[in-house]
Amino acid sequence: MATRTRLPQRTALQAWRAFLEAHAEVTRLLEAEMMEERQLPLAWYDVLVQLAEAPRGRLRMQELARRVLLSKSGLTRLADRMEQTGYLRRQACTTDGRGVEAVLTPAGRAALRGAAPVHMRGVYRHFTSLLNEDDATAVALVMERVRDAARAKG
Repeated sequence: MATRTRLPQRTALQAWRAFLEAHAEVTRLLEAEMMEERQLPLAWYDVLVQLAEAPRGRLRMQELARRVLLSKSGLTRLADRMEQTGYLRRQACTTDGRGVEAVLTPAGRAALRGAAPVHMRGVYRHFTSLLNEDDATAVALVMERVRDAARAKG
């Protein structure tokens, strides 16, 4: 890794603030579009994506909470509501009977198929269409570096 000079505090804080504000605004827009077109909260969409990408469409609840950035109790409440709609079911872990897995249902997969175009259109409209290839490469590299450093710290 190349040696980095310390940014002036004002520049560093400006970058931090811009990141937070951009994330909040784009997330707000994506949530509004998803609710308007599919009546699906963005957090539900995120859960459906994580389960769809997991082997056999199932994840331990702890792992799902980590992936969707929710507390275990927050995910439990969200999973309660998603289970009531039939988008997922919870069952004993197949490898460890003490754990609980969230399992994507056919109804959840169908909801994801319907919502994915709305989400991808929003990501394009509010984020990727504003970047050229150099911008996208730079943003990806920086965000991956930040993510990897944070993960390494636990």
